Amino acid sequence: MPTPTKGPRLGGSPAHERLMLANLATALFQHGKIQTTETKARRLRPLAEQLITKAKRGDLASRRRVLGVVKDKDVVYALFDQIAPRYANRNGGYTRIVKTGPRKGDAAPMAIIELVEELQVAEPKANKKTAARKAAQQDKVEALAPAEETPRSSEVADQDAEAPVSASGDTAAAREDSDEATENDKA
Repeated sequence: MPTPTKGPRLGGSPAHERLMLANLATALFQHGKIQTTETKARRLRPLAEQLITKAKRGDLASRRRVLGVVKDKDVVYALFDQIAPRYANRNGGYTRIVKTGPRKGDAAPMAIIELVEELQVAEPKANKKTAARKAAQQDKVEALAPAEETPRSSEVADQDAEAPVSASGDTAAAREDSDEATENDKA
């Protein structure tokens, strides 16, 4: 269990602080980043990371625990189906706090807390059956691929390449064969 923070809480009571952090977490998951005071951002970070870790599990118990904090069902759906899969290969550090200048009215130190963009999406783990199925499909593709040319067909192609082609498109060998055929017919 984390040690409780010393000094005054963010709100007037523990319940008010819990509700404030829940609303900040909802806004963070809904918009991807929010601007708030540094103190609130530092208090929000562990809660947001715990919620993302629960969402990565994806089971019903985790969904109910997240619904206990984040009351908006649309945000919970987005957290489980869009945000959590982005961090499948990451073991923490889902948020980033960037300090900005002081607030104009009371000079409170401000910060932006945002979700870290993870570009790699985890590929679902393949079990033995799918691996065997992929191998069988690969074998079928190789079997259906055209076979290499036989030596006979390559010899014919070489002969055709050697024979000169006339203007009418006949090869010299074809013309000689046709000339012999006509001579035999005359005789």
